[in-house]
Amino acid sequence: MAGTPRFLTLADVAEVLNTSSAQVYALVRRGELVAIKIGGRGQWRVEASQLEDFIAKMYADTKDFVDAHPYVEAEPREETQP
Repeated sequence: MAGTPRFLTLADVAEVLNTSSAQVYALVRRGELVAIKIGGRGQWRVEASQLEDFIAKMYADTKDFVDAHPYVEAEPREETQP
């Protein structure tokens, strides 16, 4: 079975998102990123499709934010004559 595994560790997700495992854990605990707990030690796993859904949602949320808060350059100041 080649390609991306179906389930990723929090460390794997952190690498994909270029963030820390602690930040990914916080996303999971807040319910922003769907994950499951498996095994006797309760290790967290994130399904690859859930990660892709999360990324798509973050793009949509960012677009909504940018649309609601457009960047407007300050108008150039007129120089006064001495």
